[in-house]
Amino acid sequence: MSLLRQPILLLARSEKVKKLVSTMPVSSGIVTSYVPGETTESAVDATAGLVDHGLRATLDFLGEDTLDVEQAEATVAAYLDVLQQLAARGLTRNAEVSVKLSAIGQALPENGNKVALENARTICRAARNAGTTVTLDMEDHTTTDSTLAILRELRKDFPETGAVLQAYLHRTEADCRALAYEGSRVRLCKGAYKEPESVAFQDRLDVDKSYVRCLKVLLAGQGYPMIATHDPRMVEIASSLASRYGRAQGSYEFQMLYGIRPEEQRRLAESGESMRVYIPYGLEWYGYLMRRLAERPQNLSFFVKSLISKK
Repeated sequence: MSLLRQPILLLARSEKVKKLVSTMPVSSGIVTSYVPGETTESAVDATAGLVDHGLRATLDFLGEDTLDVEQAEATVAAYLDVLQQLAARGLTRNAEVSVKLSAIGQALPENGNKVALENARTICRAARNAGTTVTLDMEDHTTTDSTLAILRELRKDFPETGAVLQAYLHRTEADCRALAYEGSRVRLCKGAYKEPESVAFQDRLDVDKSYVRCLKVLLAGQGYPMIATHDPRMVEIASSLASRYGRAQGSYEFQMLYGIRPEEQRRLAESGESMRVYIPYGLEWYGYLMRRLAERPQNLSFFVKSLISKK
């Protein structure tokens, strides 16, 4: 982990820094390179641009750990709005939505799972009516069992609902085996939360090894793997494994974050691979941006220049 990661994440809590970041010219460029905007329209426009280049998209209305019922309902409304706009633009064949259950009620103290399930059903129904799908994002390990339980309930009526599994958790290879069945969509990522050694691999090499083991399970299975990685080695390994297991292009897909390795995204699409871009948007963009900076500290020089610039 970079020594810069924690200081950057501490900055994420500063409203003063947020204002500077969003208004200074260089930093505004950094913002828009990772987050297309705060509005539904900006996210849909970004989606259209990606689709024009042969890419697909999944849209995430930013927000998590909601402890307010009205906020959860507002998040559901935002998803219904974006699905409607995607359908109106003819984009739902190539664009779906990703939903964090904690943003739609999972973290509520009394009946969070029930609220999240009902809200997720509402979004899944709207997605199906629009001609697309929903993927449930995975959060920290304390929510894994709850999220997978809600997924099982949703898949009774909406079997197309996607799951996300994080390779850095010790349990994930077994979860891959449980979910590698026909019709099951599973996004495999490395994981982005700070987790204790008791539940997660800490060494980067161990995480990579787990990712490859999980890839083998998913690609050998009957489901639809969604390979979420920016790591060039993992992209190469995934392509090799897909060939080994007789996977035709289109029977799996690659996924990357908006603004990260865009040339590689286009290269994969141009080579015939299905390539989906994760598009975050909404008012809660600041924390997301700071996490991206923490992951890629080489961007910090541009960030600092933007804060001290007088222009």
